[in-house]
Amino acid sequence: MPGGRSVSGRPWMARARRSLRWLSLVVALGALACSEPAQPPLMVGVNTWVGYDPLVLARDREAIDALKVKVVELVSSAEAVRHLRNGLLDAAGLTLDEALRLVDSGFGVRIVALLDTSAGADMVVAAPRITSLQQLRGEAIAAEDATVATLMLERLLRKARLRQDDVTVVRMDATQHLTALLSDRVAAAVSYAPMNGPIQALGYRPIFDSREMPGQIVDVLVVRNEVLEERPEAVDALMGVWAAGLNVMQLDPQGAAASMAPGAELTPAQYQSVQQGLRFYSPAESLALLSGQPPLLAQQSSDMAQLLQELGLLREPPNWANLIDTGPAVRARDAQPLP
Repeated sequence: MPGGRSVSGRPWMARARRSLRWLSLVVALGALACSEPAQPPLMVGVNTWVGYDPLVLARDREAIDALKVKVVELVSSAEAVRHLRNGLLDAAGLTLDEALRLVDSGFGVRIVALLDTSAGADMVVAAPRITSLQQLRGEAIAAEDATVATLMLERLLRKARLRQDDVTVVRMDATQHLTALLSDRVAAAVSYAPMNGPIQALGYRPIFDSREMPGQIVDVLVVRNEVLEERPEAVDALMGVWAAGLNVMQLDPQGAAASMAPGAELTPAQYQSVQQGLRFYSPAESLALLSGQPPLLAQQSSDMAQLLQELGLLREPPNWANLIDTGPAVRARDAQPLP
């Protein structure tokens, strides 16, 4: 079962294909090189999700040394995981549940930063006739075959005091949700911004959202263990790219929205509306949550990790000491000039 959110859209798909062609070229050139090659840039892959846009924005604003870091946009987080496993990526933006499951499978990555958390961007929308959660009993609910959707659905059912067999879950891509709702094939759908916009415009309304499960849908930056050990300076450059992009986004939100909205097929105003459902972590907040024995992140995410185990998506409880590397964040903090 793939995790994260999948997003379809021609501009994003085109950007992802261009990045994939570049990625293939880098691999081919490396294989053909006869002399000792120069150190390649650190390759970081991101799904086309608004929460990862500070990395893309830093690249587009040239707040990045392309010889040190290359941001590669991919169609889905499943591709990011696959390229990490194949060694084509050094780092990636993933949801926390994806990172937990990747490490649980035996693959060596560590979390170096928390990027953002969903604060209303993920939701369950329902037909107008559904006025309470209990009215979902006996109804069909559309949901992607993705971990985030599964977590949202499970939390919704628990709040409604319904069992899994009280509803019919119809697995389908989010791009099909509106058609399924309009045809009354389903009464509700597990959606997310900006996919929910056209749905709500036709009168379907949110009945549950991620604000009711704080800290459980989190985007993180992971780096392969060998890269952390062998190329710490490149990882430090990656941390700087994220901080630079986040700084631009916060200092110039209108300009950032104007730059990034076309790739999401949104207007700048719609793009900013989507961002209101996200809360970006500052570097200081990220480091604080990753620190401690156990780290604060472990306490914040304990319910989510337990639920993943109950759903059979994790074999063992997370070993947080082996999941997190605060070294890059500490070095980034210490490199900041004194006020």
